[in-house]
Amino acid sequence: MNWAAGAPSSLDYFAALVAQDEGFPLLEATAAVALDEYPDLDLQAVLDGVDRLLERLRRRLPADAGHLHRLRMLNQFFFHDLGFAGNVNDYYDPENSYLHTVLRTRRGIPISLAVIWLELAQGIRLRAAGINFPGHFLVKVQLPQGQVVIDPMTGQSLSHEDLAERLEPYKRRHGLVGDFDVPVGLYLQAAAPRDILARVLRNLKEIHRTQEDWARMIAVLDRLIVLLPDAWTEVRDRGLAWAELGQPARALPDLDAYLAHAEDPLDAQAIAERVRELRRNAG
Repeated sequence: MNWAAGAPSSLDYFAALVAQDEGFPLLEATAAVALDEYPDLDLQAVLDGVDRLLERLRRRLPADAGHLHRLRMLNQFFFHDLGFAGNVNDYYDPENSYLHTVLRTRRGIPISLAVIWLELAQGIRLRAAGINFPGHFLVKVQLPQGQVVIDPMTGQSLSHEDLAERLEPYKRRHGLVGDFDVPVGLYLQAAAPRDILARVLRNLKEIHRTQEDWARMIAVLDRLIVLLPDAWTEVRDRGLAWAELGQPARALPDLDAYLAHAEDPLDAQAIAERVRELRRNAG
């Protein structure tokens, strides 16, 4: 990264953005994720681009528009007039997580589309929030008539039956059936901005892990660990990625830190063995 001497790194900048929960700048912090891949990215231009979309939307709204009217106008503007949609042809492209690319191509994945949609929704005074729904990020709006849950890939409003159907495979995989079943409503809690950003980063992490792109995976994990300092499994995974790159001096501090906090005895045993192996090879 070509910063002037003494200037903060992009990770320092990211750390400053996510330091406090109050006033958490979700749009800017999510846009900043792309700085690892695009160090010369003009973040202010990204934010200005969303502001211009918001001004266009506001100009379309009558001064007395009610909540439902505002929601309908937002979805018409976002999904139909602008043409934002899911990138179904290349879903696992990392570019789908970079907001400047999503703004340019109008294609993304549920969570990147949701971050932009939420900025617009909140900008027209809708009570909108993200939902960390299993397998597919969703958004919701609280209207006087009740709650509306929306798929940010399509703009489709989802009924209780739709949501229950989407949950069924997840519940079966995790044994949440019969006496262990839980109501759909428990999966519809508003996600904190920090948790939304963590999901963006974890999506990228899994893409890089699948491609065995350890250097890019480490860059993402650096941000995840800044965002969630007590996420010890992320510290473990960064150590394992450093080990894959043949860097035991960097791997061992992370793996030792994980072992000091590990809660899964079986996993801790496996990692302890990996640590012994790394120390033998390093010696």
